[in-house]
Amino acid sequence: MIPAIESRRSIRQYKPDIPVSREQLDQMIHAAMLAPSACNSRPWEFIAVTKREVLDEIVRIHPYAQMCKTAAAAIIVVAIPQTGMPEGYYAQDCGAATQNILLEAAAMGLGTCWCGVYPREERIASIRELFDIRDPKIPFNVIAVGTPGEAPAARGFFEESKVSYIGGHIAGAFLTGC
Repeated sequence: MIPAIESRRSIRQYKPDIPVSREQLDQMIHAAMLAPSACNSRPWEFIAVTKREVLDEIVRIHPYAQMCKTAAAAIIVVAIPQTGMPEGYYAQDCGAATQNILLEAAAMGLGTCWCGVYPREERIASIRELFDIRDPKIPFNVIAVGTPGEAPAARGFFEESKVSYIGGHIAGAFLTGC
């Protein structure tokens, strides 16, 4: 398994005196733009923030982004809803781009925390206003980024009870599902 998947954690406390460089932010956003999207529509834009006053404003307006108090940076994923083909897949596409940011950061030794904005209207409105994000674009999330100041235990795990196999031969045994 990829080490970044196994080591990734949601970090809520960072070492505020260690900056995140423009090159590191570019590397994470580059990884985001490699994510799959419906019909290669790439319905996203990104805002990289390192200005302390703006990070503090995120803390003020987003009730679940308190980790930005110590984060050195944040990346805001902005969704661009598609019209025509493919319509309505932007949330999945931006989720895939976000996961790539989280995994790239983990591979670089950085910590992240995904703070949801979409679909909460009050959060959308406040982040939209702070960053002047105009309709039809939608602020999708805020990702706090920095050098971890904590090492939380893993919370994810494999649950075989949540997997069904339907037909076919898998590992030499015929499995049926449901």
